[in-house]
Amino acid sequence: MSRESLRERFREKKIGVLYGGESSEREVSLKTGTAILNALKRRGYDAVPLDMRGDWGRIVVESGIEVAYIALHGKWGEDGALQGMLEVMRIPYTGSGVAASSLSMSKVLAKKVLQSCGVRTAEYVVLERGKGDSLEEVRRFGLPAVVKPDREGSTIGVSIVREEGEIEGALKEAFRFDERVLVERYVPGREITVGIVNGRVLPAIEIVPAGGFYDYTAKYTKGMTEYLCPAPLDAAILDEASEATVRAASVIGLRGGARLDFRVDEEGKTFFLEINTIPGMTETSLLPKAAAEAGMSFDDLVEEILFDAGLDK
Repeated sequence: MSRESLRERFREKKIGVLYGGESSEREVSLKTGTAILNALKRRGYDAVPLDMRGDWGRIVVESGIEVAYIALHGKWGEDGALQGMLEVMRIPYTGSGVAASSLSMSKVLAKKVLQSCGVRTAEYVVLERGKGDSLEEVRRFGLPAVVKPDREGSTIGVSIVREEGEIEGALKEAFRFDERVLVERYVPGREITVGIVNGRVLPAIEIVPAGGFYDYTAKYTKGMTEYLCPAPLDAAILDEASEATVRAASVIGLRGGARLDFRVDEEGKTFFLEINTIPGMTETSLLPKAAAEAGMSFDDLVEEILFDAGLDK
């Protein structure tokens, strides 16, 4: 079907932009959803905002929407729960399906799946609340290490532990957000992210936080992080990251727009970190930056993701 035919088809539908929600990433989601809503309206679509707080089913039914554009980040939006509800309601939606969303939301499961198909990841150990001596596990693992909640985004609850005295606090912080915590070897070097939109790999972006750690503040405070696009790295390194991204998208079943994050060590080896199935979508977010480098405007990107909602999940 041609792009113009797709436009005509979706312009006949009432599109709900599902944003906000109740996760720890609510404020980011509100910005993403607002930018998407404005882009859809600029393109002539009948789009309405739906803040997903409270009774999801009632909100969706009362809105009368026929297509859902998902702009929710984190739990209850990016983890397959909302996607499952929309499938039961027979409402087409953007982005990855139930299984791909749920799997990608878990850093542990995503690592295991991608390791099995040859994608390199840093060594790691998984800790569960109340099972075993977490402090002793981390001591055996070695420092420096990165401590993360398994199913959380925007670097919330993440700590880099460089000294033994920091372990207990880092574990306590991570366990605030999840029953399961991932501890992985810290990979010194550089950080890149690679976007993919409906199978098309976008130019990699190097992330250079001023403070050395790409935490929540560095992500969302203007001027705290420099983004280099295309990433100034050797072609062989970028090719490896792109190939890993394509492999992940195929094996896991990623749809719409997604982003994979990697560390690059001093030898030029890439190490997979995590998958974002619903990346930030403001006009200054990373996926739109990479799309712009590839010649795709923000409105084009929003529309490209919308068009995939018409396919079976």
